[in-house]
Amino acid sequence: MKDGAVSAMKGVASGVSPQLKLYDVTHEIPAYDIWEASYRLVQTAPYWPIGTVFVSVVDPGVGTDRKSVVLLSKSGHYFVTPDNGTLTLIAEQLGIQEVREINEAENRRKNSGESYTFHGRDVYAFTAARLAAKVITLAEVGPKLPNQVVTIPYQKASFDKNEVTGAIPILDIQYGNVWTNIDKKVFNQLNVNIGDNLKVRILRNNEKIYEGTVRYVNTFGEVQEGENVGYFNSLLHFSLGINMGNFSEKYKVYSGNQWSIVLSK
Repeated sequence: MKDGAVSAMKGVASGVSPQLKLYDVTHEIPAYDIWEASYRLVQTAPYWPIGTVFVSVVDPGVGTDRKSVVLLSKSGHYFVTPDNGTLTLIAEQLGIQEVREINEAENRRKNSGESYTFHGRDVYAFTAARLAAKVITLAEVGPKLPNQVVTIPYQKASFDKNEVTGAIPILDIQYGNVWTNIDKKVFNQLNVNIGDNLKVRILRNNEKIYEGTVRYVNTFGEVQEGENVGYFNSLLHFSLGINMGNFSEKYKVYSGNQWSIVLSK
């Protein structure tokens, strides 16, 4: 939102159809952070109506031979984006119904062929708007591809030898809470109860960054101000925080596919 780029994309979409409803997911993805783009999509998409078209442009490879695609998920949502890892979590959690490569000869803004560095405006916003406005069908986007996309590797949540291991895909950035991908089904194998203490070890590329103990609670008000807590966030994944504090900042714990966490009793 710092310059005219977002407005230009919205202008292109509105030029296709002024009746389209345009909304923002976020414009605060760190530069080049494809992993965070992947997470923000899967965090958001399930709460939108079937048929919603999402445009995601975190595209450090713009102008190269990476594919431009539209993915239709099994949940009935459309995603218009470079196939560079952005669809990692959408494919895994919402499933792939169909993938099409965008035919830029047909689905590109008129007279934009000499522009190589703003496919968000010239290809993605244009194609997404045409799809959402039913100017084109999914089949008219371009050739069908196999039901697979480029993915980013990360630590899956698992239980083994009385420990739960998972990833730290994202931060609750406003408050510095640390969100993991550990759901209740995996976590419950530890057999801990509300009020119990948990041992926590956090690693970056297998190097230990933090080791300590947190109290497992339902909500922050159950502990004193400044106390560390473990809890389940709004997406029902295990998370770490400090009541009225910033866990990430205090312990220099951040997020991404290179971060992992180990929990034990």
